[in-house]
Order: sequence, then C-alpha cells, then structure tokens
Amino acid sequence: MKLLLDANLSWRLCSKLKSYFEDCLHVDLIGLTVPAKDFEIWDYAWKHNLIIVTNDDDFIDILNIKGYPPKIILLRTGNQSNFFIEKTLIKKYLIISSFIHDINIGLLEIF
Repeated sequence: MKLLLDANLSWRLCSKLKSYFEDCLHVDLIGLTVPAKDFEIWDYAWKHNLIIVTNDDDFIDILNIKGYPPKIILLRTGNQSNFFIEKTLIKKYLIISSFIHDINIGLLEIF
C-alpha cells in the first residue's frame, strides 16, 4: 500500500507509517508546487499508483468527477495530533488494506 499524505497532514507521519504501509509520501516532498493544487495531487497519485490520505472534502468532488483511481482515504477525525492520526491509521490497517484491494470502492472514510 502506497500512501500520499495531503498537505493538511504532517510530513512527520511518513516515517512513522512506513513500517506499516509499503510506502508513505507527503505532497510537500514529491516535487509538486507548494502548496499543491488538489488536481495536481490527484494526477500525481494516479500516475504513481498512490492512495491519497486527506481530511479535505474537496477530494470527494474530484472523485465524483473523475472516478478512481486514485482512491481516497478521507479522515473524519477533526483536528487531531500527529500521534492520534498515526495510531488511527495503524489501528485501521486491516480496513485500509481491504479497501485498497476492493476494486468496487474508491472512497474510505475513517472516523
């Protein structure tokens, strides 16, 4: 599983999540303009087979227009600490894994 963390999440999560997910990148560290536009993030994720992790509802609109891939993991946790986000994603690892391998689902909301 390769994750691409949106700018609204800390880049510090990447190193903490790499031992659970195949790869974890942050949009500010992949060569896109900073701040990257949502469509740029979408296109990058599509080209590199990444799952976008965000708490930005705008990606639902893009998903409705373009479909998937890429898939979107939408965090509905509110403004939380890096530790909370890290533990939430790790705790939901099996659900995330199932979502990623299900060709019929493009959006996973995590509460």
